[in-house]
Amino acid sequence: MELFFITSNDGKVREAKKFLEPLGINVIKKPLEYPEIQADTLEDVVVFGLNWLKDKVDKPFIIEDSGLFIEALNGFPGVYSAYVYKTIGLDGILKLMEGIENRKAYFKSVIGFYDGEIHLFVGEVRGRISNEKRGLHGFGYDPIFVPDGFDKTFAEMSTEEKNSVSHRGKALKEFYRWMKENLKK
Repeated sequence: MELFFITSNDGKVREAKKFLEPLGINVIKKPLEYPEIQADTLEDVVVFGLNWLKDKVDKPFIIEDSGLFIEALNGFPGVYSAYVYKTIGLDGILKLMEGIENRKAYFKSVIGFYDGEIHLFVGEVRGRISNEKRGLHGFGYDPIFVPDGFDKTFAEMSTEEKNSVSHRGKALKEFYRWMKENLKK
């Protein structure tokens, strides 16, 4: 089965392939632009994207949106994570966190799958914001996010290690389980 992943992010595609190729699913990156609405939840953003794309893509497809939610910043950057990353970046987040003791944060990922119907798969990982950028792997906020139970950032982990605990990894596992069940039918 071929499955389009509507994204321009190679890192997301690599992670998805590791989960889905064992099911015989060929994940194909399709970098289509679509409007990302300003909404209160990642789920709302993903559902809007699926509905906008459904008449423009001729195969089953997925999209994914994720956000970093920092407790001391009232959930900021949250649904605005991509925009914040592009504008103030990691250094900006670290500057906002200067002098703040509560560094608790969580990453949330919502994968939307469209096959004639809309299906959502959610994953979360709790952790904290590091005091500095660390690591060379991953992408996005990976160099400043330390998941609970670890002393290293996502960017210091191998892809396999990160996928085993990450928000996107958890959402992909849910999608994998669902696909495994539904491909049999």
